[in-house]
Amino acid sequence: MRLKITCEDRLGIAQQVLGVFVEHNINIKGIDTASVAGPIFVHIPDLDFSELQSFMPQLRLIEGVVDVQTTPFMPSELERNELSTLVKTFPDPFISIDSRGNIRILNDVAKSLLNTKEQKVIGEGVSHFVKGFNFSKWLEGKEVLAQTRRLKISDEDFVADILPIHVDDSEGNSVLAGAVLILKSEARLGQQMSAFKQSAENSFAGIQATSGSMRKVVREAKRMAVLDSTMLICGETGTGKELLARSCHQASERSEHPFMTLNCASLPDEAAETELFGIGASKAEQTKKGLFERVNGGTLFLDEVGEMSPKLQTKLLRVIQDGSFRRVDDEDEIKVDVRIISSTNKDLLNMVSCGQFREDLYYRINVLGLNVPSLRERRSDIIPLAEHFIAKASYNIGRLNVRLSDDCREFIEHYPWPGNVRQLENVLIRAVSLMEGDLVQTEHLELPAYTREYGYLEQEFEGTLDGAVKNFEADLLRKLYPAYPSTRQLAKKLGLSHTAIANKLREYGINKKTVKI
Repeated sequence: MRLKITCEDRLGIAQQVLGVFVEHNINIKGIDTASVAGPIFVHIPDLDFSELQSFMPQLRLIEGVVDVQTTPFMPSELERNELSTLVKTFPDPFISIDSRGNIRILNDVAKSLLNTKEQKVIGEGVSHFVKGFNFSKWLEGKEVLAQTRRLKISDEDFVADILPIHVDDSEGNSVLAGAVLILKSEARLGQQMSAFKQSAENSFAGIQATSGSMRKVVREAKRMAVLDSTMLICGETGTGKELLARSCHQASERSEHPFMTLNCASLPDEAAETELFGIGASKAEQTKKGLFERVNGGTLFLDEVGEMSPKLQTKLLRVIQDGSFRRVDDEDEIKVDVRIISSTNKDLLNMVSCGQFREDLYYRINVLGLNVPSLRERRSDIIPLAEHFIAKASYNIGRLNVRLSDDCREFIEHYPWPGNVRQLENVLIRAVSLMEGDLVQTEHLELPAYTREYGYLEQEFEGTLDGAVKNFEADLLRKLYPAYPSTRQLAKKLGLSHTAIANKLREYGINKKTVKI
């Protein structure tokens, strides 16, 4: 028999309720409380009508008890059965392990895969059956982070999501309780890839990939698009990282949901926080939803994530870890299901070593990684890209048959394009819009001076050689000073005397106050 006792939130009321059961010698099999101020559910042996008549009124007379009624099941029983049904019917092998790496639960698909009786598997170390990953080292690590790995079970290859399970202790600290493994056979993954193949082909059609290096990136991106793990796209400014992220979203199961972008470098810290997480009604006239709520079910693209402040890094880490956050000035927890794709043009690993970026966040956002080559590293893509941009620009202004001259083709193929694809597109749009005639010549391109022998200058050079040398020298010292913040260290690095370096630092005004370390 299960009872639902609806009561007010009052100190000591639970003790009084349980005291009635003790007084009547009724054994309590289980107790559930939905929340601090919610009902109390009690599981007791079945009683006849006369026994119920003797103590039910006594429960109702307790101050704060609103109602007492029977209920068909306890909330915990419902939750257990829901979880059991989900695990059993899960189409892929599912294994749950404890914090020591021993198997706790596995579904029917996993049992069949291991080809052994359940009682011989429960309590055994998962590494006895699953090869290709050191579970003990991972579970004993300082930071236990989610992994996506290729594993082998019974001589069959799988791609596995290995997800840690954390619970909060009595002091609110997160404690590792174990992990779950969700495995997909490469054959099943191949079926998924086939199902998405047509969609993926269409999604990536806008990416010019003639060069071998770019074709490799697109191949990897198509595979990663269906995996639903976080992704980090690295590459110089203007290489097309957002286009690649958007293509991955369109080729994924989330394509029917929103794709939204936040440029982490374009907003101050406070504005970026409210843009991401929203504002609670206590501070604003009405609740404002942030990007995480608006993109729920879809993909959030964090452009230039290396510019994110330490405060935002901490909040982002929590969202990735448990899918929940709080709006600014709001205490309510909000759960979301969002895939996060990030991009950066910085060396994040170096920033981690310098303490400028959280190491745990780096590994959370970099479960899947892509490196987009610069345009000068994929020169066979330059002419096809240029022709595409010229065709688009000429169509927009109603002109036909605009093309590149042979001299211009050779020039743009060998230009270094520091701004990459974005710079190439902008330069050609400007040229087509302002020139006369149908032939794009080299002189139509507004670009910094460049020669194949000596490289390029960002601006037309003005001044003296001595001034240019001093500017270069000061710029070099400012870049090196954070890594070598003493004159002796810097002198050793540059092969100069301690006195010479000290004089130069003084001349250029470089010190711990003027240079961020």
